[in-house]
This record gives sequence, structure tokens and C-alpha cells, in this order.
Amino acid sequence: MEQQELIPNLFRTEYRKIVSVLCKHFGFDQIETAEDLASETFLTAAQTWPLNGIPPNPVAWLYTVAKNNAKNYLHRHSIFDKKLVPELKKSSLVSVETEIDMSEKNINDSQLQMMFAICHPSIPAEAQVGLSLRILCGFGIEEIADAFLTNKENINKRLFRAKEKLREEKIRIELPAPLEIDERLATVLTTIYLLFNEGYYSVSNDQTLRKDFCFEAMRLCKMLTENKISNKPEVSALLALMCFHASRFDARFNKNGELVLYEEQDESIWDKELIERGAYYLHQSTTGNKVSKYHIEASIAYWHTIKADTIEKWENILQLYNQLLQIEYSPIAALNRTYALSKANGKKAAIIEAEKLNLFDNHFYFMLLGELYSGIDDEKAKQNFFRALSLAKTQPDKMSIQKRIDKLK
Repeated sequence: MEQQELIPNLFRTEYRKIVSVLCKHFGFDQIETAEDLASETFLTAAQTWPLNGIPPNPVAWLYTVAKNNAKNYLHRHSIFDKKLVPELKKSSLVSVETEIDMSEKNINDSQLQMMFAICHPSIPAEAQVGLSLRILCGFGIEEIADAFLTNKENINKRLFRAKEKLREEKIRIELPAPLEIDERLATVLTTIYLLFNEGYYSVSNDQTLRKDFCFEAMRLCKMLTENKISNKPEVSALLALMCFHASRFDARFNKNGELVLYEEQDESIWDKELIERGAYYLHQSTTGNKVSKYHIEASIAYWHTIKADTIEKWENILQLYNQLLQIEYSPIAALNRTYALSKANGKKAAIIEAEKLNLFDNHFYFMLLGELYSGIDDEKAKQNFFRALSLAKTQPDKMSIQKRIDKLK
């Protein structure tokens, strides 16, 4: 890998690990210090590697520099504290002599503990996602701002308030007690789910799909399955759901960048390995006696990995959507149920149900109505497609809708 590509790639994979370990070492009181020391490590790499060459083991080099930066910081502040308050025997910071553990086990443990700390119920959901993207995924402030369709100043304020809340609540960087795990885990899974959804349908940078967000969500979820205390059936169900969706990433867009709807996708480019992995985690999720929304959504996603267009398939999907809406109503789930209804019971039945939804600010709603009216009332189909076109935010969506209008003409 070229030097100009190596440091950004290492920043993406290693920054989060360094921040998690240092933050666990210092505590949330010093979260900005942990971020600054991690950033300083990569700045040093950017300045020295072009002159001295890439070290034989770049990751180990980064960890060593991060540890040295942290020790130097602690040493400076220890001296300052003793000069300021001579009788002070112990600094409020961690002892300078304490070894900073950058072992693989401590890195994984630190990230898992940070995940539960960041997803504390006292932190607003948007701030949880933002902090997760920044600290656990290594995303830049500008990327996070794009994801939330806002500016860097707003994101910085949001993250600052979230960090203040972590300090005020004296939230510890540790796994919750067994009695608290289910409640806290629900918040963690919601954050991961939101992160995946932001990637799966993104409107940032005119991109409909942000694979990096999706794969980060999958990475965090897999970490939960690898720890005994957090390896619950609903975790496996969420990971199965994400694997099934990710298996069709390459088929969602054609060579021109146009969105390809499900029924038109090329099954041969679906990722069979991810489908198998999803099936494995879906099976793992059946060990408990509780059915979560993730179980049902994963089952729906599983049926979508079977391309055969049979009544049995769509009847199963329809019944699953009925269950999902009873557990947790969502307008998007209701919209998707209407599509399944059209495949199982015909377009006319689906039109009646669709028009009850009244999702007038959603371009997918008008796209669906356009599809349902096509062949029944082409004029109404065109009207709905034009409404969809006026509401669509990304170029791939607009191209896909225009293609359907042209087809009707």
C-alpha cells in the first residue's frame, strides 16, 4: 500500500483502538486528552514516515508512540502538580509508572466497555451515534456532520454536551452489572442499528450507500457476540440482519450509479458468504425464548436472499411484517409491508392499504404508489413518480425514478 494511503487507512482502524485504551486508562474526565494523544500519534507518523520510511510494523510503531505520548503527558502533569501543590503525594491523573496495556485483549475489552459507556441511557440517541462514530469507529467530524446533514460546529457542540454528560453522570468505562446488561444492551443495539441504517440509506455526499458505516456497525455487533456477557440472542439476530442486507450491496446499483430495485437485482453478484454467515447468526439467535424486532427483521431479510418470486415467499414476508408492526410500529415497516402485500395479494389490495399511510414527505411512498399504479392507471403512476422525483435527495434515487417515468412514456 502506498504511503499516502497507509496512514488514512491506519487512522480508520487504529485511532479508535488507541482512544478506547487511553480513555479507559484516564477516565472520561480526560476524554479530550485521549483523543488529542491519539491524533498526535498519527501526526508524528505523517511527519516522520516520509523522511525515515514506513516502519517494519506500522501498527506496533503507532502503539509504542501512543504509549510514549501518554507517559510523557502524565509525567509533565505530575511534575506540574507537585510544583503547584508540594504536599500533593498522588496526582489526580493515573500514575506515571502505570503501564498502558495495548494488548489485543485489552484493546477489545476497552472498545466493548466504551460501547456500553457511550450508549448510556442518559445520552441522547443522536449523540450516542455521533460519539460511537467518532470514538469507536474513528470517523472525522466532517464525515459525521455529513451523515447528520448538519455542519461541523453543530456536531462539535453535540459531542461536547454528550461528553459533559458522561462526566456529570460519573459514568464508568466498564461492562454493566449482569442485572443491568439487558437494559443497557438494548441501547447499544439501537445505536448499532441506527449506524447501519445511516450507511444503508445515506443522503450524505450524495451517496445512497455508505458501506464504511455499515461495516463498522457489523464490526461493533460482532464484538458483542464474542463476549459472554453480551452474547445474547438479539445480538446474533441483529448481526444476521446486517449480514443479509450487506450481501446485496453490490447489486443495489448498476454501472451508471443508478439504484436497482430488489426485483431487478442480479442474484449472481449477491455475496453468498455473507448470506451463509447471516444464516449462521440467525440460527444462533434462536437459543432464547424472546423474539425481538431484530429476529423478525432478520427473518424478513433472510427471505429476501431467496430470489424465487413465489406466493409462499411473499406470504411469509407479509406475516412477518404483521408481527413486526405489532412489536414496534414504524412508517417504513408499514410501507415495506404494503409492497409484500402487493406481491402476495395483488396491486389493487396494496393500493388501498398504501393510500391509508399518507407518508406525504417520503419519496419511497410515492415511488411505491407509482409502481402499484403502473399497468392499472399509468397517469396516476406518472403523477406519483413525479412527486417522488421532487422529494428525492440523492442523484442515484432521482436517476432511478426518472427511468421509471421514461418507461411509462
